[in-house]
Amino acid sequence: MQDVIGWALPGPPAGSATARKARLLLLDSLGCALAGLRHPRVAAFARAMQAAFPGDVTLAGARLAPGVAAAVLSTATCWDEANEGLAIAHGRPALPVAPLALVARARGASAHDTVAAFALGYEVAARAGEAWRIKPGMHVDGSWHGLGAAACAARLAGLGAGGVARAVRLVACQVPFSLYAPIAAGMDGRNSYPAHAALLGSMAAAAAVAGMDAPEDGFAQARRIALGHDEQAVTTGPGTWLLEHAYLKPFAGVRHAHYAAAAAIALRDRVSATPQRVVLSTYAEALRYAGNRAPRAAIAAQFSLSWAVAAALVQGDLGPAAYTDAALDDPRLRALEVKVELVEDSALTAIGKRGATLTVDGESETVTGVTGDPDRPMTEAEAIAKFARFAGPTLGEAGVARAVAALLHDAPAESLFA
Repeated sequence: MQDVIGWALPGPPAGSATARKARLLLLDSLGCALAGLRHPRVAAFARAMQAAFPGDVTLAGARLAPGVAAAVLSTATCWDEANEGLAIAHGRPALPVAPLALVARARGASAHDTVAAFALGYEVAARAGEAWRIKPGMHVDGSWHGLGAAACAARLAGLGAGGVARAVRLVACQVPFSLYAPIAAGMDGRNSYPAHAALLGSMAAAAAVAGMDAPEDGFAQARRIALGHDEQAVTTGPGTWLLEHAYLKPFAGVRHAHYAAAAAIALRDRVSATPQRVVLSTYAEALRYAGNRAPRAAIAAQFSLSWAVAAALVQGDLGPAAYTDAALDDPRLRALEVKVELVEDSALTAIGKRGATLTVDGESETVTGVTGDPDRPMTEAEAIAKFARFAGPTLGEAGVARAVAALLHDAPAESLFA
């Protein structure tokens, strides 16, 4: 990882497409975080953290220390399952890294240092994700992400390549693993996993500032001892910005459900609000990972194809509003979700393609691609529109414009979170 750190430390060239993508990832992460903070449990988490870690960053009415504010933002970012992802890492490298950078920007860090620190943390995390392959029963969040959080926090603390590498090595020797169990049980404790990564990265950066260090082969040992991987990991070397390959999600919820949601939105104006029969045909992997029925908790609804169809038909979107307590208690959504039949599209499964066909009382819509797919990257205009949808209820129209100006155009950033 040392060679990647030395290469990525200066950040992507100013004005480059890579730098622009980094800024869009920061904007998207902020939008997801602000939407997540509106959920009562996330706000309660912020207030509870204030008791032990008071500070000068205000989130959801709580005043938090910077590292803890980043931890709370990490939890908020993934609450609606609408944040970024990177296929090669099998996870979301920005999840705890972007909040650390956003907090620093809000507290006065320059746009250049913010983008550089975020990009460095993203690249370290992405390569750690390439190497870390979890066992059945584990969950990816909160594990390798800590290495990227450490790199970002260390650079923000003013450390050079050697100091950043120390911080990353310190996390590598204590990289945690987390369980899938809360999601399987319909519980939302999974959302605290990235908060741990942000805190661990902040702590490791402080330890590196103090001069602490750990062996260079710690991550390899962790892979072998925790995961049983004896072979050497093959990861992308320096010179390739993996953040360029990150995808931004147009909707909230698991990506497998986005094709169904897009089909439902396209059909919405052509079908009855109280249809008799609703059939969703999609590929086998989607049915396997997002087949939850009659979800009672937001995290279960986020992994439910039938809920995505119902919410998109009723609300005309699949955003944070689909996973609120009010939505989960909405009798219209409940009645419609029950009617959704899930069947496999064996043709899609056979060719390894994603997509969905939704048929409502004989009217059908087929979707074979959505924004964020490799051949359909989200444009800047689309990213800004998504940010406005997600952050607007918190910031208002003027606040959205200020945040966009701060993150995309280097304007002052003192009001990112309110």
